[in-house]
Amino acid sequence: MLTVFKKIFTWWNRDTLGTRLKTILFGKFVGKDSFGNRYYESKNGKRWVIYNDEIDASKIPVEWFSWMHYTKNKIEKNHDFKKYDWQKPHQPNLTGTDKAYFPNKNKDVSEKKYKSWKN
Repeated sequence: MLTVFKKIFTWWNRDTLGTRLKTILFGKFVGKDSFGNRYYESKNGKRWVIYNDEIDASKIPVEWFSWMHYTKNKIEKNHDFKKYDWQKPHQPNLTGTDKAYFPNKNKDVSEKKYKSWKN
């Protein structure tokens, strides 16, 4: 019962009831990425993604990002995406976590970058 309630009223838990109905009635499955996200397109050209777990727009890989934003390229026709050795795997947005980037992490915070001219 709680799961049905979440589906109806919360948009941050994957897809809502409205999105699911739209996908069933009007969506054509286009493909799936390495994270398990599923991509759909309607007859009139609208495109959307249903995320596998937590909704985070940064979880869309580059090749699917270009497809979602109607970028004209070779990926538009061929959905076999080849990854190169130099391409790094996706990393989620780490802002607000312990792994976030801090520029002064190893420096003493009390150390000033300047000297005041008044004593």
